[in-house]
Amino acid sequence: MADSQLAHMVYFTLKDTSPEASEAMVEACHKYLKDHPGVLYFSAGVRGAEFERDVNDQQYHVALNVVFDNKDSHDKYQVAADHLEFIEENKAKWAQVRVFDSYVRS
Repeated sequence: MADSQLAHMVYFTLKDTSPEASEAMVEACHKYLKDHPGVLYFSAGVRGAEFERDVNDQQYHVALNVVFDNKDSHDKYQVAADHLEFIEENKAKWAQVRVFDSYVRS
């Protein structure tokens, strides 16, 4: 599986639940996490409040979706200076962070 694409999905629940705080977190994701080697797909955005079906998780404010070309690129991203700076700058703003890593194919 190490050669498979790896989807790194992160869901941030913020302490400050204002729309401004969510937008600031989205901007931080774009600033620090977008342009890393091996990234095939990147997106970050706010939860769509209008999605209210029973199966919709309402317990987060910002979603980060990154697909890497393989596990090695993901592992290098985890220790990259920009990623570590993002964590240091923003971790005090998080009430909870959930990370879902999975091997995917398109």
